[in-house]
Amino acid sequence: MRVAITRAAQDAETTIRRVRAYGHEPVSAPLLHIESVAFDANVSGAQALMFTSAAGVRAFSTASAARGQIVLTVGDATADAARAVGFADVRSANGDVLALAALARTELKSGAGPLIHIAGTHIAGDLIGALKAAGFEAERRTAYEARQVPALPEAFSQPLDVVLFYSARAALAFKALGAPGAASLTAGCLSAAVADAAGAGWKRLVVAPKPREDALLTTLFGAAPHSAGATA
Repeated sequence: MRVAITRAAQDAETTIRRVRAYGHEPVSAPLLHIESVAFDANVSGAQALMFTSAAGVRAFSTASAARGQIVLTVGDATADAARAVGFADVRSANGDVLALAALARTELKSGAGPLIHIAGTHIAGDLIGALKAAGFEAERRTAYEARQVPALPEAFSQPLDVVLFYSARAALAFKALGAPGAASLTAGCLSAAVADAAGAGWKRLVVAPKPREDALLTTLFGAAPHSAGATA
């Protein structure tokens, strides 16, 4: 099968490798473009940094040389990105923002310093609200923006079988740009929220049982090959 990967180009490499390991043909078709924005990168005194995307890790690592904080991430791919730029104490929630808040409650101490979420302009869930409800001092700093591409990638002019969506914004962008051939495509969605954004009209709509790339790909393609890699 030909599988369109709608992740931003900076995030697609691992997914391309995993789809290829399943024996399918990955096609890069980014619907969002990531751009860093100016933000307060001073994290002195922070108990921990929290990242919900590799884009946040990249934006922070460009703006700051600080690497001494504990880092909590929403998933393993983001954790790998944090380790790659030099963070040593990195802990992954392997889930969504609720799992990330739960990890903070387990691993960190309220009153021991603020938690700083390095985020994009568009966020899923209320991580800061969940952290504050648990007694933490927490703040969000916007470090990047994910912008819809101005036109559909060339990949959508060729025959495709599957389209992978990792965010509600990407699914909405696909519809806004015309949703070509949706009735003949399978939409693979990372979560129920992403599936809601993708909407109806697909040949098949597949939702990952957990918000992890390995769960999505296994649901779509069957048991993971040994060479497909770890989780998202």
